[in-house]
Amino acid sequence: MVETNGVVVDAAGHPSTSPDEEFWIFGYGSLIWKPPATLCQDHRGTPTAPGRVVTLIERSFWAALADAHDSAPETVWGTAYRIKAQHVTEVANYLDIREINGYTIHYTPFHPADGSAPIRTLVYIGTPDNDQFVGPQDPQALAEHIQRSEGPSGLNRDYLLELEKALNELSSESGDAHVTDLSDRLREIEQRILSGEVNVDIDGPLESVSHEFTKVSSIDEQEETEKI
Repeated sequence: MVETNGVVVDAAGHPSTSPDEEFWIFGYGSLIWKPPATLCQDHRGTPTAPGRVVTLIERSFWAALADAHDSAPETVWGTAYRIKAQHVTEVANYLDIREINGYTIHYTPFHPADGSAPIRTLVYIGTPDNDQFVGPQDPQALAEHIQRSEGPSGLNRDYLLELEKALNELSSESGDAHVTDLSDRLREIEQRILSGEVNVDIDGPLESVSHEFTKVSSIDEQEETEKI
């Protein structure tokens, strides 16, 4: 057994448990609506055009960032999964596949919404020293990036909208202003795309579409312009 980030793990890097110990996982992001034992990692982009998914950071680190949002809630909402001892290895192997891209093991207390006693849960976190960590980004640019990103797990837009829905359904207090703001921006972008107001460039920002006709010298050319 070795200790990593204050967590005792075995030779395979799995959390140490005894046969009579319960194993709990704190699920945030897509783990709120996707059970940890049934799915692999959420790839919502490609290596050359990575998508965006959420992680957790320490408040002291967040306070040092030039974030577009001037406040952050004290509570992180999510779902706790109880894993029985006989399934620990199986679930840990799934999570290794899902979270191996720079995520590290940590423990955190989980406070059930019903007010019952806290539960010690394992959580995978992509810390700021992770190569995949992006940091703050202009909200509009971030929404545009999410709108055009896609990977083996599907559309990045679906991840964002599912996250908003899952958070809103956990509790009357669990909605996240940042996630909702991004979702609203995404819906507005897609409405503009459907109405033909903007063009989609997979490698760059959205471009406005001009609806003005080009002035030409002949009637025939004017008619062709109008058809286009």
